[in-house]
Amino acid sequence: MDEHALECVRKAGSIAGEARELGISMVDEGVKLVDVANEIEALIIKKGAIPAFPTNICINQIAAHFTPNNNDTGVFHVGDVVKVDCGAHVDGYIGDTAKTVEVRTKNWQGLIEASSRALRMAIDMIGDGTPVGTIGATVKGSIVESGYRPVSNLNGHEVKRYNLHAGLSIPNIDDGSKDRIRSDMTIAIEPFATNGHGHVGNSKPGNIYRFIRDRPVRDERAAKLFENIKTEFKSLPFCERWCDQFDPQANHQLKVLLRHGVISSYSILTEIEDAVVSQTEHTVIVLNGRSEITTKP
Repeated sequence: MDEHALECVRKAGSIAGEARELGISMVDEGVKLVDVANEIEALIIKKGAIPAFPTNICINQIAAHFTPNNNDTGVFHVGDVVKVDCGAHVDGYIGDTAKTVEVRTKNWQGLIEASSRALRMAIDMIGDGTPVGTIGATVKGSIVESGYRPVSNLNGHEVKRYNLHAGLSIPNIDDGSKDRIRSDMTIAIEPFATNGHGHVGNSKPGNIYRFIRDRPVRDERAAKLFENIKTEFKSLPFCERWCDQFDPQANHQLKVLLRHGVISSYSILTEIEDAVVSQTEHTVIVLNGRSEITTKP
């Protein structure tokens, strides 16, 4: 990793960590989800980075891939278990991080700590040559010891320039993989813990999208939005809320682009027993054989 890449990864991580903490501090009874998402992303931009993906704000049994629209009226309620997952990039180099908080109650502190503890244990063992299956075994063992189950079909992931989910997957169980962490890798580690079955499934379609292929779009208005998407977001995930700046009817144009097969959408992921899920995540870089957390504020 050259000096420019290293500087960008560290800056992106630091900004993402600061944005995560801002988001967590805003979560409270009656606060609108969209206000938290917008404030997180505004801070990332103010600090000199760009959001690497739409801020995910997932409550209770929803584990991943939910972000509010601009017209979303949803608010937090007492007892909600809220996962704030955000990312920043600097010149395409990404910091990805998440944290879970409970709204005005302490019913789920054990579950929240279970994912946080597993993350700490995983990071402590990461170095050049560490097998990813061993990391997964450590995560699972820690969560089970805490009295919960890991979400077995959600993974951490290698991160590359302009590529959020690249190369290696980092499992939350021992999946038998013989792949190994190597020096100069950037890795997002994200244990998910639950009091349920330990598996998520697709629920309804979400409003987070990604570019998948470039080909002509016949609808003129949708084609114009598609050009903006390619220019502004490149290969990174984006959302309907971000597209409103280009077209007040972005919701309709995105459906047109989906039908043309040039973008795809991420389904909202929900625990299959509707059980509560916690998530904790840091991005680390492996330098000189050891890991360094980039997403501390």
